[in-house]
Amino acid sequence: MRWKRTSGIISAVVGMFVLTIPGALAPPALAQTAAAPPIPELGPPADKRPAPAKPVPAKKLFGAKTRGAALKARAIGYYSRGCLSGGQWLPVDGPAWQAMRLSRNRNWGHPVLVDLVKRLATEAKAAGDWPGLLVGDLTQPRGGPMLTGHASHQVGLDADIWLTPMPDRRFTYTERERVSAVSMLKNTLEVNEKVFTPNVVALIKRAASFKEVERIGVNPAIKLALCRAAGGDKPWLGKIQGWRGHHYHMHIRIKCPPGSDSCRSQGKPKGTSCAVAEKWYADTKAWMEKPKTRPKTKKKRKKRKPKPPLTLADLPQACRDVLAADDLGGPEPIKNVLLPEAKPGRLSAAIAVPRPTPAMRPLEILRRSQAQ
Repeated sequence: MRWKRTSGIISAVVGMFVLTIPGALAPPALAQTAAAPPIPELGPPADKRPAPAKPVPAKKLFGAKTRGAALKARAIGYYSRGCLSGGQWLPVDGPAWQAMRLSRNRNWGHPVLVDLVKRLATEAKAAGDWPGLLVGDLTQPRGGPMLTGHASHQVGLDADIWLTPMPDRRFTYTERERVSAVSMLKNTLEVNEKVFTPNVVALIKRAASFKEVERIGVNPAIKLALCRAAGGDKPWLGKIQGWRGHHYHMHIRIKCPPGSDSCRSQGKPKGTSCAVAEKWYADTKAWMEKPKTRPKTKKKRKKRKPKPPLTLADLPQACRDVLAADDLGGPEPIKNVLLPEAKPGRLSAAIAVPRPTPAMRPLEILRRSQAQ
């Protein structure tokens, strides 16, 4: 009996000891206490995976803004890669100017540029040199890349001024959309003296005289005509550059204004001497007169891939703040300033529309214009 009792006690102690040993008396599969890692799920094959989202072109972001940014006035970045903070709106009509192509809403600029356009218009008219400016594109309300057209004009420091004199009446909305500027050229090498008058020379010279102006781009034939009209190199001609196109307008570009620390200026123009203009004439004429021979075998030209549009990541960091800023106050462009005529498809005489006041509604403006 004593032996049985002792053996029972020994068996119980041994059993408890065995249970404390991991994996004892258990199959290997049951001995592991941690769960095995799950098998990773396989994604779709590469050819069936959705393409990564493309960044939105910056021109769509800036083109959607209809008002300037309620921030300090600053030109940010470079003329062809930047934006405009605190842009100012050039009124569509002034004592010596009319803005054209109003549907584009590009009559915005840095306050220094807007002031310069106004001064050029009023001073030229007061001097009897020019009856008034027809102003083309400045920039969008917040600058930046544009939906169509210019690669530059992004920082509010560029202005296109037509070389067509302003008429002695007010253009209608449709006329401002459809009337074309007059080319100054007779052919590739020469200006048309019927339209390229001494008054055109006086206007361009006056524009170049402003200290804020860094350079003015005109067609190379116009540059040559300016040199010959001035009798050779003059200080103001050093700002005039021959640019392709630009046969019906001058492209005014001003320096980075004070307070625009992140603005990068283009610097003093080079190759603007009258000797360079004469060389352009001689080289171009020789090329035009040289007999052209067709190659025996035509080489296939490789199609160049278009450059991808600029995105917000391509612009200065401050342009994000410009896009996110509140709208500037001021007049609503176009709608409350000009009323389209009854037949938009027809060019008619200008309608004298009263200036709107804050208390006047569009319907009241229309009634007053019809009563006149």
